[in-house]
Amino acid sequence: MAVRRILQLGDPLLRQASCPVSDFSLARRIFNDLEDTLHEFQRTWGFGRGISAVQIGELQRLIYLEFEGVRYQLVNPQLDWLSEEQFELWDDCFSFPHLLVRLRRSYAVRLRYVDSEGNPQRLEASGALSELLQHEMDHLDGILAIDRAIDSNSFCTREEFERRYRPRDNS
Repeated sequence: MAVRRILQLGDPLLRQASCPVSDFSLARRIFNDLEDTLHEFQRTWGFGRGISAVQIGELQRLIYLEFEGVRYQLVNPQLDWLSEEQFELWDDCFSFPHLLVRLRRSYAVRLRYVDSEGNPQRLEASGALSELLQHEMDHLDGILAIDRAIDSNSFCTREEFERRYRPRDNS
């Protein structure tokens, strides 16, 4: 278990497709590092719900999420279905934490994966969890949020986003 360095935008590993996992003992060790790294990122930056193995330099098809009190450890996830209904959002990423990207994601998804014990699982998600899963699945295929920007005006620094778009409490 260790906090690992998160690869940053420009690192060529982020553009490579990850390999299917066959060694579940290795997967469990990587999940421990992903969990520790996620928690350290949350302490440092104040946000974060998920991380893929490639972001810590492991080209393995592994995703670790903590969403609304539930921990997910997804081994070899595969999207089965994406809804036609989409929504727009400002997306951020551990690999470029100072930048947000306006993009579209499917409102709902269905995927298959194997848990860390090797048991086949299915997951249906909508809204924020669907968006998070799509973001992390993209990482496994070497795709970054910047590749999905709506247009050339769909980029914003975190500082400017906080100034312009973050709702303010007027009480």
